[in-house]
Amino acid sequence: MPIPVVCPGCKARFTVSDQFAGRTGPCPKCKQPLKVPTPAAQAVVIHEPEAPVASAAGTGRAPTAPIKRRNKAVPMRAFLLTAVGAVACMAIAALLPIIYPPPAAGDAGPQTAIPSWLLLLGAFAAALPTVLLGYAAVRNRELEPYTGRPLMVRALTCAAVYAALWAVRGAIPLLNPDWPLTDMYEWFLIGPLFIGAGTLAALATLDLEAGNAAVHFSFYVLFTSLLRWLTGLSPL
Repeated sequence: MPIPVVCPGCKARFTVSDQFAGRTGPCPKCKQPLKVPTPAAQAVVIHEPEAPVASAAGTGRAPTAPIKRRNKAVPMRAFLLTAVGAVACMAIAALLPIIYPPPAAGDAGPQTAIPSWLLLLGAFAAALPTVLLGYAAVRNRELEPYTGRPLMVRALTCAAVYAALWAVRGAIPLLNPDWPLTDMYEWFLIGPLFIGAGTLAALATLDLEAGNAAVHFSFYVLFTSLLRWLTGLSPL
């Protein structure tokens, strides 16, 4: 059986008959003496891989065990505080028509006596906890979650965009009385623009996937629509 040989000098590769195993002779190309290996010396030994270790302290080597990701669950108190806050927001929304009685039927002007700044403040106040809880529910589990100050900055930015979209919705009938946004067909025309803007805000601030970002914004819209209905305004 031919034995493969590599010259240590010129690195030439060739084969010789197994009858020359263990003998020394000149390389056919560079004439440097070389020893023909024996078949036993060419045997390939497969070693069992070392067991992975989580820590290699004191060995000068890196740990080989995979790093286990710990998924921190949202504390139950966060859900309880959010639930209490949601109930408080709905109670305040139900009291606003009593504090600011709506105009009489047939009167020209806004459909509600609630100040615009108060509505915008309420939209932002409802947005922040909604954004935080929604992020904990639909964030990408393959990524490390934002926490602390970075999370608050991103959540405040996203909440501001969400509230600003409600401000744009309230400004459209004032700028163009022909678009009161009370008919469903009007929302079929401009609704995708609002959904797209809210989805883009969640994508840019919270690094959510596109589908989860749309769900995140829809959760906020559903909650604020309920609050608008409680105040006597049209849900959308």
